[in-house]
Amino acid sequence: MNKELCQISGKLLSKHQLLPALAVSDSLVSFIKSLGYEWNREGYISVSELNHFVKQKLEQMVEESKGKLDAEEKDVLASFTDYDIMAEDVDTDYDKKLTAADRLSDMIADFGGSWAFILIFFSVIACWIGLNVFLPQRVDPYPFILLNLILSCLAAVQAPIIMMSQKRQEARDRLRSKNDYKVNLKAELEIRQLHEKIDHLARMYMKK
Repeated sequence: MNKELCQISGKLLSKHQLLPALAVSDSLVSFIKSLGYEWNREGYISVSELNHFVKQKLEQMVEESKGKLDAEEKDVLASFTDYDIMAEDVDTDYDKKLTAADRLSDMIADFGGSWAFILIFFSVIACWIGLNVFLPQRVDPYPFILLNLILSCLAAVQAPIIMMSQKRQEARDRLRSKNDYKVNLKAELEIRQLHEKIDHLARMYMKK
C-alpha cells in the first residue's frame, strides 16, 4: 500500500488516510499557516488533522461573532469531528423522565381544558341545583353553600395542577429551542464550508 507523509504531524500514513494539500481551501490554508505550520501545496495532510483545523477555524468564527461559546455551541463544534447527528427526539427523551405524578397531572390538566370537562361540569351543577330545588329532602338548599365550597376546592386544586403542567411544557419547549438552535447552527456552518469548497474548486478549475 502506498504511503505518504502528513506535512502537519510528520507521520507516514496510507493514502486513504490523507488528502492532497491542493484539495484544501485557501481560507483554511491561511488559517493553518496563521497557527505557525509550514504548508506545501504539493504535499498531503491527514484527514484527522484536517478535521481538527476545521473545528478550530469554526470555533474561532463562532467566537468572533457570538463571544464566549456555551454548551450548545461546543456540542455543535464537537459534532464536526465526531460526525454526530444534532437532531434529537426531545419529546421522547423528556417523556421518559416524567414520573407517574407528572403524567397524572398532565392528564388532569388536559381533561380540565377540554369540552368534555365543561359539559360534565355544567351537567353536574345543573343536576345539583335541580335536585336541591325540587326534591323534598335537600342536601344543599339555596343559596347552595356546599356547592360553592366544592367549586372553590375544585378551583384551588385545579389551578396548581395546571401550573405544574405548564411549567413542564415550558421546560419541554426550552429543550426544543436548544435543539433547534444546535441544528440550525451546524447547518449554517456546514453551508459556509460547502461554499468555501465550491469556490476553491471553481478557482482550481479556472487555473487549468
